Amino acid sequence: MENSEPDPSRQRNGVVGVLYGEFTDALNDRLRYSVSLTQSCLTVRRICASPGGAKMVFNLTDCVGCRAHRGPDDADVCAYFTAYFYPLQRRWVGSGVARQRVEQRFRVALVQDPLANLREAERWARCIRDASMLQAPRRDGVVYTQVRRPCRVMILVNPHSGRGQALQRFTAHVQGMLTEAVVPYTLVITEHQNHARELARKADLSRWDALVIMSGDGLLFEVINGLMEREDWQEAIRTPVGILPGGSGNALAASVHHYSQSPPAWNEELLLSCGFLLCKGLVGSMDLVSVHLASRQRLFSFLSLAWGFVADVDAESEKYRHVGAIRFLMGTLARLASLRVYRGRLAYLPATEAPKPPAGGTTAHPPTSSLCSSLLCRLLPDTPPNQNSFHNHNSTKQNRYTITNASNFAISNKTPETSSHEDSLLPGLEQPVPGSWTVVREEDFVLVLAIYQSHLAEDLWAAPGAMPDDGVIHLFYVTAGISRPALLRLFLAMEKGGHLACACPHLVYEKVRALRLEPVSPEGRITVDGETVEYGPVQAQIHPGLARIICG
Repeated sequence: MENSEPDPSRQRNGVVGVLYGEFTDALNDRLRYSVSLTQSCLTVRRICASPGGAKMVFNLTDCVGCRAHRGPDDADVCAYFTAYFYPLQRRWVGSGVARQRVEQRFRVALVQDPLANLREAERWARCIRDASMLQAPRRDGVVYTQVRRPCRVMILVNPHSGRGQALQRFTAHVQGMLTEAVVPYTLVITEHQNHARELARKADLSRWDALVIMSGDGLLFEVINGLMEREDWQEAIRTPVGILPGGSGNALAASVHHYSQSPPAWNEELLLSCGFLLCKGLVGSMDLVSVHLASRQRLFSFLSLAWGFVADVDAESEKYRHVGAIRFLMGTLARLASLRVYRGRLAYLPATEAPKPPAGGTTAHPPTSSLCSSLLCRLLPDTPPNQNSFHNHNSTKQNRYTITNASNFAISNKTPETSSHEDSLLPGLEQPVPGSWTVVREEDFVLVLAIYQSHLAEDLWAAPGAMPDDGVIHLFYVTAGISRPALLRLFLAMEKGGHLACACPHLVYEKVRALRLEPVSPEGRITVDGETVEYGPVQAQIHPGLARIICG
């Protein structure tokens, strides 16, 4: 007899290279399926009299979780396992693809022993979970890091962000996904401006493995600066942060979605994508920029520094907040109608080489871990079932969450101090810039934008080449003399990242590591991450890989 490997299709509910089983449909026991699991996919084929039954293949990259449970009737000896997928599928309306929820549920009825059936269902659920944890959207060449186990997530929600629907959108689109992925969390509702900053500055971070923001970019700005104001800022800023779009601009959420190499998404589709990435739980590095104001105040920024047109639109469109993301279009048109120019001086340090990550940064190890599981998929049979699940036909309730009023949130008694991360590239604001800097002669500007993420808003792909950890500031500025139609064409082209191809003679783009802006015009506006700051001289420096972000 030849010593050949047996055919997996003939090994019912066994492990031969792959995990294989035959199960019935959870709703119709006349429908039988053969199910096989490999390290990359789950294959489901209907068993029928005619050969070549319909086959469905589910990529484990799209799987967020799987659970095993008993049925609602105690007399039912069967057990069940349900896998949850969010694959890219063609939209119901319009062209293109977006992530959509797909649930696959199977009935396990091997024997008349309910515990044996549950044991088999739990084995499948565990193996699917473990295999899916090794499969997640990754960028080539990027090292992803781990978080502590078990996973404990604090989600900060600003109920007034955007159109005031952040909490409702979380409940409708994200809460169920986190339950499916067994991501336990505590929901904290912020009550006033800078409340998230206070919480981040004073919270006992040993209680949390990640801080997630469900709001616009302003709430994450508060959290980042709260972390950097702590005595233990060097450790605190390494706490992974996540973003769920709940505001108007949602620039970082759009950027994180873009980094996962997914097709463009907006509104609920963007929220679903960011929720999916949160469940997959890969953690990468993110650059921060240290911003110095004339009053010697120091801020930390993750998104942008703007002066002129962009800052004006961002601030002045606040009165249109009730209409959602379209507020920026309305603000752009209003500002174009009365276009302003600003006189000032600009200087910057060109990025001549890729900066090295800070000491103690990410280590080059294989990306084999994720937010909520460190187990490898070994496809092992016969482990004891969870006795608590014997009578729990709705085991998703095991992923309990807590809604906490922020005023009652437990905080530590430590007194925060200003962080002291050195800005080695920046001289004092009263001193001249070094000779290695490029100085732009004093002139009239329409806008100056320094950005370090790919997107300025959901529909503004401002820096097509930007990555969260590329170690550079992407500096754009537009000089006076540009016509209103030409400026409008630039922003329309920015929707698809095509503004640099417009060959506009007034648009300049540079990659820099530090910059200084000195407004000469007595009136104007400067924003950092969309938040208005003190008007006057300002300078900034990139700090590569200082923070960590949950991304794909």
